[in-house]
Amino acid sequence: MKDIQVCGQPVAVAVHGEPDSPPLLLIHGAGHDHGVWDAVVPGLAAAGHRVIAPDLPAHGASGGEALTSIDAMADWVLALADALGLGSFRIAGHSMGSLVALAVAARTPDRVRTLYLLGSLAPMPVAPFVLDAVRNDPPTAWALINKFSFAPAAVLGEARRRELEAANLERMQKQGAAVLATDLAACDGWQGGLQAATRVRAPVLLVSGDCDRMTPADAVLPLRDAFTAGNARLVILTGVGHALMEEAPLALVDAMLAAS
Repeated sequence: MKDIQVCGQPVAVAVHGEPDSPPLLLIHGAGHDHGVWDAVVPGLAAAGHRVIAPDLPAHGASGGEALTSIDAMADWVLALADALGLGSFRIAGHSMGSLVALAVAARTPDRVRTLYLLGSLAPMPVAPFVLDAVRNDPPTAWALINKFSFAPAAVLGEARRRELEAANLERMQKQGAAVLATDLAACDGWQGGLQAATRVRAPVLLVSGDCDRMTPADAVLPLRDAFTAGNARLVILTGVGHALMEEAPLALVDAMLAAS
C-alpha cells in the first residue's frame, strides 16, 4: 500500500506493476474498498499496466468523510491523479465507481486514454426501499444487496455463492452503513451520466454480466449509445452477475486487455 495525502487527508492506494508502465486507475463501488479488485490486479499488472487502486475517502484505510456526490468523487480522483504525478491514464470503475470514472473522463477528455465501465448504468437509480433499509435497518440492506449482487447459486454453485456473499458482507460491514448510505444516495442523485458520455473522447468498454440484476445488460444500451464519438463497445459475460471482478476475473481481464 502507498500512503499519500489528498485534500489534506490520508489516502491508502494499492499500486502494482512497474513504475514506468502506463497507469490504470481502478475505482471501487459503493460500500467497498480497493480489495474488490484483488482478483484482477495480477493479470492487468502482468500485461504491462501500472495498476493503481485507491480507497475512496472514508473507505478502507483512507481518511476523511465519505463524499456526497459523484462529481465530488470525480474531483477527488483527479486530485489523486495529480498527487501521483499522472498526466494521462486509463481508468476503470465498477458500479458507483463507473459513474465516477465516467465523470472523470468527461471532465478531462485529454487525460483519459481508455475508459472501462463495469456493471454500469446511467442514470443509476437506487430503489427507495434499499435506501430506507440502509439508513434504518442495515442488516436487511446488506442482505438485499447480497441477494442481487451475484449470479444465482444454480450458476455459481452453492458454495461459491456463499463464499462471495460472506466476503461482500464483511466488506460492507467494514465500511459501515453510513458510508454505504452516502454512496447509494450519490448514485441515485447523479443525473449527468448520459450528457457526460457525449464529452468522452477515449475508447470506451462497457462490461456487463448476463445475470446482473442491479445493472442489467439490456438497460446499459442507452449509455453505450450516448458516446457520440462512436467509440463505445459493450461486452456481456455469460453466467456472471453484478460482481464481475470477483465472479469472472479472468474473463474480465481478457475483455479489458482486448480494449487497451
